[in-house]
Amino acid sequence: MDNIKNDGYYITKIKGDLQFIFRHMDRVETEEFSQSEILQDSMMFRLIQISENARRLSEQYKKEHASIPWTAIYGLRNKIVHDYGNVDLGIVYSTLKEDIPALLKEMVDL
Repeated sequence: MDNIKNDGYYITKIKGDLQFIFRHMDRVETEEFSQSEILQDSMMFRLIQISENARRLSEQYKKEHASIPWTAIYGLRNKIVHDYGNVDLGIVYSTLKEDIPALLKEMVDL
């Protein structure tokens, strides 16, 4: 079985995580998100996965798709991983509800 890990592979993984977030956050309101540790953990795990896969993309690919906020993607991951207990859930919620759908729409054609 070929498991070639190139830019196409990582973009497919990123899109899958974006779609997962979009599907599972579609009707979630702030209160539900703030009260569900399972939902928080699940969504933050996906955000971390998006960042990890984005980091594996070639520099050439990232330059060719400079409209994608690569630095912001890495920054959120670092905040979640290194300061997990102090993550601002309002920012995470806003990212999940506003930024992720916009990013997914932008990446549809990639």
